[in-house]
Amino acid sequence: MTVKPVFRYDMTIGEISEVGNQYIRSVWKTLYDSMHEQLTIAFREIEDAAYGLYLDQLMPALFVALEEAGFESTVPLMEDDFVIGKCLLFRNSLENWGTEENRSRIFWNVIRNNQSHQPIGTLLTEIPHSHLKFEIPAAPVLYSLQECERKQIAQGIRQIKG
Repeated sequence: MTVKPVFRYDMTIGEISEVGNQYIRSVWKTLYDSMHEQLTIAFREIEDAAYGLYLDQLMPALFVALEEAGFESTVPLMEDDFVIGKCLLFRNSLENWGTEENRSRIFWNVIRNNQSHQPIGTLLTEIPHSHLKFEIPAAPVLYSLQECERKQIAQGIRQIKG
């Protein structure tokens, strides 16, 4: 049985982050343990890109479930965009917190109603990780913001991270 989050079209961004966090908490560690050896080897060759391989397994179920519930979480891609986990764009992320052993990168996705294309808020995905070895010291965490513009999103992230 595959665990996947269940979203409804009438959910708020806060409710979406709650359900998403329940999903992540239920699967992240088992997935991490099952991939750890393979990704430890990959980290020696491709360094931080090994975390992308992990997120490519963890995050798609969340974004597919959002699409199925009537939400959009992607933006038009640019030629040099780098996407992991189905919908996480590096140009829409910040990595300013923590030590080399326990860094934190936060990606953001503006979530829109699929029919009206109106934004309902922004979903933040925080990925704790090490730059010294393949290690995710804690579960990835989702946060929600009402803001949908890049500058306000960056301010919201800084408030969350203190």
